[in-house]
Amino acid sequence: MNNILCDILEWIKDDYRSHPFRFSIELFAWAISIGCAIIMALTVPNPPLLQMYPVWITGCAMYAWASYTRKSFGMLANYLLLVTIDTVGLVRLLS
Repeated sequence: MNNILCDILEWIKDDYRSHPFRFSIELFAWAISIGCAIIMALTVPNPPLLQMYPVWITGCAMYAWASYTRKSFGMLANYLLLVTIDTVGLVRLLS
């Protein structure tokens, strides 16, 4: 178990060293994702969607950019689809 944790920490260090800007963007997008999930959980059944949608969409767009720079088609497709779906949701909410 200790070897696995050491390998994970080394992988994180290598990821940071190879592209610190992307690493920071992904870390910020992760914080946005967790923050939105916590807010959603705490405010159900009436979450503040008008405030959350733009933040969530921004985080997904950041993940999409990071996926593109990693050349990860699956993650890029996933986050572009989430940006599209949630943008439609935001437009519907506003209309």
